[in-house]
Amino acid sequence: MEYFKSGLKTVLGSQDPDQQPSGAETVERLVERVQSSTLLDDRRDACRALKALSRKYRVEVGAQGMDVLRFILETDKADCEIIGYALDTLCNVMSPNLFDEEENSEEQQALLHIGEQFTEMFLKRQENVTLVLSFLEEYDFKVRWPALKLLAVLLSNRLRDIQEIILVSPMGVSKLMDLLGDSREVIRNDTLLLLIQLTKSNANIQKIVAFENAFDRLFDVIVEEGCADGGIVVEDCFILMLNLLKNNSSNQNFFKEGSYIQKLCPMFALPPEGSDETCWGPQKVAILLCVLQVVRCLVSPANPGQVTLSCQKSLYSSGIFQALSSILMASGVPVNFLTEAICTLSEVVRGNQHNQQHFANVMAPINPPREAIIILLMSMVNEKQSFILRCSVLYCFQCYLFKNEVGQAQVVQTLLSPSYEDSNLVTCGQLLCSGLYSHDSLSNWLSAVALSHTLIENPAQRENLLRVLLSPDPNYRPVTLIHQVALLFQQSSKVQSKLGFLILLATWLSHCHLAVKHFLEVPTAIPYLAAQVGSTIGEDDNEELVPGLCAFVMGICILFNDGSASSYNKEALLHLLSNRVGLEVFSAKLCEVSRHEQYSRASKKPQPTATKPDELLLDYEFCKLFKALESMIIKAVNPKEPTNSSTEIVENGLVSEYKDVIREQDKKIAELQSRCDVLEREKGELKNSLEQLSSTMSRISDENTLLKAQLHSGSLQDNNHNLAIQVDGWRAECARKDTTIQSLEAELQRLHFNAIETKNLSSDPPASRESQPHSADLQSEVDRLTNDMDNLMDLLADQDRKLTLYKELLKAHGERIDDDDDTELDSPPPSQQSPEHNIV
Repeated sequence: MEYFKSGLKTVLGSQDPDQQPSGAETVERLVERVQSSTLLDDRRDACRALKALSRKYRVEVGAQGMDVLRFILETDKADCEIIGYALDTLCNVMSPNLFDEEENSEEQQALLHIGEQFTEMFLKRQENVTLVLSFLEEYDFKVRWPALKLLAVLLSNRLRDIQEIILVSPMGVSKLMDLLGDSREVIRNDTLLLLIQLTKSNANIQKIVAFENAFDRLFDVIVEEGCADGGIVVEDCFILMLNLLKNNSSNQNFFKEGSYIQKLCPMFALPPEGSDETCWGPQKVAILLCVLQVVRCLVSPANPGQVTLSCQKSLYSSGIFQALSSILMASGVPVNFLTEAICTLSEVVRGNQHNQQHFANVMAPINPPREAIIILLMSMVNEKQSFILRCSVLYCFQCYLFKNEVGQAQVVQTLLSPSYEDSNLVTCGQLLCSGLYSHDSLSNWLSAVALSHTLIENPAQRENLLRVLLSPDPNYRPVTLIHQVALLFQQSSKVQSKLGFLILLATWLSHCHLAVKHFLEVPTAIPYLAAQVGSTIGEDDNEELVPGLCAFVMGICILFNDGSASSYNKEALLHLLSNRVGLEVFSAKLCEVSRHEQYSRASKKPQPTATKPDELLLDYEFCKLFKALESMIIKAVNPKEPTNSSTEIVENGLVSEYKDVIREQDKKIAELQSRCDVLEREKGELKNSLEQLSSTMSRISDENTLLKAQLHSGSLQDNNHNLAIQVDGWRAECARKDTTIQSLEAELQRLHFNAIETKNLSSDPPASRESQPHSADLQSEVDRLTNDMDNLMDLLADQDRKLTLYKELLKAHGERIDDDDDTELDSPPPSQQSPEHNIV
């Protein structure tokens, strides 16, 4: 503190001890010193003092020094120390948190949002953020770390604005990604935290970060830190990975195709058998929960179907499916991790027949071995188990049966043909039916909803389940399951139980005339439903769902009534509703269901989202069924609309056609989305290739310029010199052959002259005959040499053209051509200098 006081004295000058300056005055003088000082040391000392005051006098420093600090960042970039002071000061001024020095301030409440206000001032010029980003390139710790902290503060205060600025900033994301490779852990770790903020809910930034090799760098950090046994840094890596993958099908495809799923396998290694509970420390569990969330991102029901299916295949082939199955059956696993593992495995098998089949064959390591699904259902109907675990098992069972007609048939078959080979072994169907009879309302609801999922989009199982007979009391004859469910509904006094039974009945009766007939044959079923629809609502808000669902079941009995139950055909049911309930009351109770808070919550996603047992009232698939049939039921009970069977057939046919059209459209949309993701990835690759090509072209252009300069300066001259030497040789050859031709011509003329003279004199005929062959040989030699001479003349003419061209190029590029060179280049060959020597 004394050092700080002496520093202030140096900066501000001596002050009267009786007149201590106020904080605002001190800040004002420091700001003035920064503005007016010409010496760097003075500006640096003033910035250091402003940094020290910025925690206590944040408002004064921010109001008076914002522009000055920005000016320092622009003008004093070469001095790392003063830049670090300026960045730290701005970080303190815009901090979203209160400092210890401010907590006792009288204006503490007013300071809560002051950092956000200063951030808004700072962002009026977007280039300020770009300026801060540029300091990330400085390796000096005194600059890079404050710049990183300042960006984190800006993101905390103005997330969307900073995201947009960084997105359009040249290489903005790349500069941040480079910091993940910084050898200093504090910078690397703070970069992780900053990227977690930066990638929130911004698909474009998520894609850029992913294509900047984010997954490779994150896995490098994870391995370096010890994988599942690492610390908070590993957890941060998976949180960032989660941000990049969540609701981003492009990155999900990239993650799968880049073989990153296989890199998750080591995270699922279980501790050795018999290890104590310390191996499941809180940090390790937190890391593993993040890993499971990453896996669930890849197979979420909200993803496009093709993306989910391909990721499910990769999760099976990589061994993660088997690892999750082992976790389900392992001992000593913490309940929160076990619950999340069950939900993760649920989505790995959901809608994938291959994985569903292998899940059905997973065996628990007990004696005798039992199917894992049996062990899970035992936990679901056991009221001593935790609520979240029981809900996760229900979700697992639902995912196992989703679009799995074989699995649905197997569950129903266990009720039709129970195994008596071992009376101690129970089946899925028996466990679910036992839950229907439980005194625990949650067990009733879970079992009824689970059983309803064996019937979804499966008309054959709706009819098969009608053949199931139950005998809860050995003294009475068995009754059908649908009859027993109707009785259990009437006997129950708990809202949760009633709703569970109504969900099962509604799913069973919809689109099944035979099931409606059996239900209408239960003597007390319809009167009880009608009484429930017309009853008044109690104090519990959830009780209003019971009359609404009763109205829904009655509406289904009207909508899918083929008249085979003579006592309750359509007309009779409509008459009953009109007289005992009232059609308006009926419609009002039915419409209240879709307006209820529980309906809105349950219809959002397949997994149950309740946090406590009494909130678990409606099911996702039931909400889909209610939405599909609600308007049809209202139309069916309206007396103004025709309700004959032919109209129903037409309507049902139209609905089926629309469903087919919608399925086809969903399939096309998924395919188009997949193609779009591929094109996005290819676009990123092409962009990188374009940048590389641009760099290569620039380098080649520079090399080309250099080569041109070299060619014009020396290479062309060397080429001309070589050509001139070659031409001189050819000219010498021409001269030599010209001399030979002249001597041959003289010999030929002499021979001709001798021959003529001999002939005239006729003095020696034999000599004349001897000279004739020699003369012919000489003529042949002359012809040959003449031909060679012509070829040489052609070569000389061609070389003269080339020499003339090179001479013009040299002159055009400013080269000086001596007169001697011109003479040498322009001089004709000897044969052209002596035309009289040419052979005619």
